[in-house]
Amino acid sequence: MDVLQQFANFAPKKKGDPAVLLLSGGLDSATLLALMKALGYTPYALSVRYGQRHSSELDAAVNIAKIFGAHRHEIIDLDLRRFGGSALTDSLIDVPTNGQANPHPELEGEIPVTYVPARNTVLLSCALSWMEALGGKDIFFGANAVDYSGYPDCRPAYVKAFEAMANLATRIGVEEHSIRVHAPIIDLHKSEIIQLGVALGVDYAKTVSCYQANAAGQACGVCESCRLRKLGFSEAGMIDPTIYQDNSGA
Repeated sequence: MDVLQQFANFAPKKKGDPAVLLLSGGLDSATLLALMKALGYTPYALSVRYGQRHSSELDAAVNIAKIFGAHRHEIIDLDLRRFGGSALTDSLIDVPTNGQANPHPELEGEIPVTYVPARNTVLLSCALSWMEALGGKDIFFGANAVDYSGYPDCRPAYVKAFEAMANLATRIGVEEHSIRVHAPIIDLHKSEIIQLGVALGVDYAKTVSCYQANAAGQACGVCESCRLRKLGFSEAGMIDPTIYQDNSGA
């Protein structure tokens, strides 16, 4: 498949190798699951109930894992609400719903309130533990440094640093120095991610990206995640299949 040529560096060392994916239920991680299958991995999907505002994305993750044949899907509980510090885990902090989505917010020197303190480090550590228990050497997650919210744990330098740490902190890393942490879409615009997913057969109507979706999985249409998602479909020249609350996607 031609679409896979640009991802040759992310292919498994051996067809069928196990790899762990952080599967949120959103657009990016759903695309990665489809990509992993196409590249020839045996995917193990890990979702985390970390105290986010809704469970709709986890419901979506369950469906996505089934659709793309994750070999195994685990949902673990890790309540980051006890720490707070983010609009996604603290009900006293409002999710921002005004202003235009800024594809390069880091230039403004501000990290948005939707950043969950050290979330990717915590979640990737769980993925690393499962990966080593499986005897695997590969982890995938949907970090993106182009159309993203300015999170420090979505940068290429962070991915490289976590991979280095993984090879220092695990038995398989010390013995073989072979652990790889993959972020294949880190340099892609949201429109390019959508085009990739469509080519791989992803039905984005089944994904949930919204920071504050309702129980039915309907998106608010006004949070930054929704804005970036809508912009991505627009720039890709595709119809946005997202179901929005009160026609907010119009």
